[in-house]
Amino acid sequence: MLLPAKAEVARQLRRYRAWERVMLAAPADRTVRATFEDSGYTLCVLMGKRCAREAADAAERYLRTTPTAYLQEQNDRPRPVAPVRRGPPATQRRSPAGR
Repeated sequence: MLLPAKAEVARQLRRYRAWERVMLAAPADRTVRATFEDSGYTLCVLMGKRCAREAADAAERYLRTTPTAYLQEQNDRPRPVAPVRRGPPATQRRSPAGR
């Protein structure tokens, strides 16, 4: 797995935190909110996360550890379980039109 450069992660995390403070001070300003969301999106892409909060947390963990320790930590996390299907398997379902 490729990991981003720590300097770039640190730069993007600082940018995200700075815009977060500005956005909390002026939540009605659409330009500020858009820039904050853009910085969150960039952090998501950089860290491979779907949510800006998760990306910021992952960036902080990554900056505190070595790349090997970070990857090990990511591999030890439990994976989400697929939802359980109820009812008969798709091959046993019958269409009412076929009767």
